[in-house]
Amino acid sequence: MSSAGKIRVLPGEVVSRIAAGEVVERPAAVVRELIDNSLDAGSTRIQIEVSDGGRRLIRVVDDGEGMSRVDVPLAFQRHATSKLRSEQDLSSIATLGFRGEALPSIASVSRIRVVSACRPDKMGTELVLEAGRVVKLEEAGAVAGTHIEVKDLFFNTPARKKFLKTAATEFSHISQAVQHAGLAWPQIQFSLRHNGQNVLDYPVAASARDRVFQVYGSRFLERVTEVSFQQGGLRLHGFTVDPVRTSAGRAPQDIFVNRRPVRNATITHAVYDAYGSYLPKGHHPVFVLFIELEPDQIDVNVHPTKREVRFAEQDRIHEAVRQAIRAAFGSPMLVSAASEPERSGVFAPLGQPGPARESVPSGFDGAREAGRMYGAGPAEVTPFGQVGGTFLVALVGSELQVIDQHTAHERVLFERLWRGWQSEATPVQHLLIPAPIDLPPHQAALLQRHLADLAKIGLEVEPFGPASFVIRSIPMLLGQVEYAALVQDLLDDLSQWESVSSLDNKIRSVLSSLACHGAVRAGRVLDLPEIKRLIEDWVAEGLPSTCPHGRRVALRLSEAELAKIFGRS
Repeated sequence: MSSAGKIRVLPGEVVSRIAAGEVVERPAAVVRELIDNSLDAGSTRIQIEVSDGGRRLIRVVDDGEGMSRVDVPLAFQRHATSKLRSEQDLSSIATLGFRGEALPSIASVSRIRVVSACRPDKMGTELVLEAGRVVKLEEAGAVAGTHIEVKDLFFNTPARKKFLKTAATEFSHISQAVQHAGLAWPQIQFSLRHNGQNVLDYPVAASARDRVFQVYGSRFLERVTEVSFQQGGLRLHGFTVDPVRTSAGRAPQDIFVNRRPVRNATITHAVYDAYGSYLPKGHHPVFVLFIELEPDQIDVNVHPTKREVRFAEQDRIHEAVRQAIRAAFGSPMLVSAASEPERSGVFAPLGQPGPARESVPSGFDGAREAGRMYGAGPAEVTPFGQVGGTFLVALVGSELQVIDQHTAHERVLFERLWRGWQSEATPVQHLLIPAPIDLPPHQAALLQRHLADLAKIGLEVEPFGPASFVIRSIPMLLGQVEYAALVQDLLDDLSQWESVSSLDNKIRSVLSSLACHGAVRAGRVLDLPEIKRLIEDWVAEGLPSTCPHGRRVALRLSEAELAKIFGRS
């Protein structure tokens, strides 16, 4: 006799919840799926409203073609879709939502209400579901388009619900989803409200550049170069950072393939490969790239969330991206940090305080004054001059030294900021005129969560509206800085905090960014007294060999090494 079988067919309800786990990672995933449906319906205006980070309510209203009374309930059956007619359609997908999994998966873990009407119809249809079961289906008055509400997400799956982050974190992911949709579809109006507050409003934009300005602001556009490339059926356009303006942060690194926001290792690798040795150690490019190619050249059916894609000609895509970015900077790409122009207001001349703050030492003088507070003092330096506005040549003790002025000063500032944080006694300077900063909503939420952390290192920032802030004080060591750029780099650091367990490492990344912005830039011409002061401060810190980001500070030649070079050993 055979033994009893062990394999069982799972109940439909369990299957639906498993599918929901693949598609519905968090509230932002629901928002993405609903926006995709609105876009496929030909909408010109999409309004999104959420409460409690999307956990309590997600509402999406569009002016698309709507659904008939027959189609409304069918849309919530598994693998029901209007986007595919045959198996052959899978090899050439041109729509965003096509798998027929999103709506039934969302419905299985929430309470849903849908009101939809087709444009010629006088009446629409209302459907109410709870945990995937139809509670109500009847005729209802409605304007053309679809109005869908998703309430109490994961109400029937508490194990999933407890893994959601705070409302602020979940909303930041939702904001990013709306921003990505806005970037991909500049001809469509998007708006986003959270807890009754207007957060995003993207009116119809005339071009991709205008929409990038709406989303990321003028600061981003000032740092980037336009990319444009076309070959056969492949078109690439977008924006990528100038090599001399890269930073330690990775955001944004947006990739869109046929208007889908995706993650793709091939494209990302091609971008980094294009920068090559022109990318300083510890720095990363930021970019917004749009790739368009024939649908049959791409597989978008790789993952349930449709965030990953596979290319038919992967090597061709890699080479196209690499060439396009290199071409944006000229060929050959003769760009170096030494050619970086002096930035107005980044570093004040010695003895001249900044124009809009109290009379405190700035630049090197500020660093030396703070250094004295920390007990540091100068060892013996004879300066000879400067090469290329970047490298300092001096006799330090008995050694001939060639020193990178930016990395040396950066390390000095970092060491003193670090001691200030450890002793909870960072000297600060208060701004006579607070500096205003405007941010995208997801970054505003991130900054709001870390205001107390920044205050501990001497950076006092206060909210000044839903997505606006003012800087009231900065560490004295920094002198004059470009506030918008500083805050942007700090946000890049703060966005990585959740993945860093050590508090010291979290603070180290933030202080490294502060030091980088406060340090004298490459290309800044210094006189001999300034050179002497900078090197003395570096000597006082123990002649560290690298900056906080790992870049080399100095080339040191002892008397014995010089004798060997000239054959006198």
